[in-house]
Amino acid sequence: MPIRCEIVSQDRQVFKGEADIIVLPGSAGVMGILPNHSPLLTTLQYGLITIRSKGEEQIFTVAGGVAEVQPDQVTILADAAENVAEIDVERAESARRRAEELLSKDIPRDSDAFLNLQSALRRSNLRIDAVRRYRQRKGH
Repeated sequence: MPIRCEIVSQDRQVFKGEADIIVLPGSAGVMGILPNHSPLLTTLQYGLITIRSKGEEQIFTVAGGVAEVQPDQVTILADAAENVAEIDVERAESARRRAEELLSKDIPRDSDAFLNLQSALRRSNLRIDAVRRYRQRKGH
């Protein structure tokens, strides 16, 4: 019996369906969630969410958020999330270059602008790395 899963970002529903296992980057480390898992609530780190169902695997990037696990459902409320198969690599690389360029300027390290740029750089790197790994595994 599969477990239902829903991934929602700030602007859209990223995934809704059933899974045999969900692997997510929780605050205490990477965790695998199977049907009938004990209830828990965890914050999410930057990383990858893997959803396996009927021998198929989908991978999503996640940039923070929370996950609520119930025995029959996992709800992920992500700060930002997307399916790796949908990532535009050129756009991610452009965002990374822009963030690196702006971070090289004299911005106070304790400012919101600096922290936002660091977050943008981290997310861009995550997206680029995820696409490279996904395409290598899929043979693209």
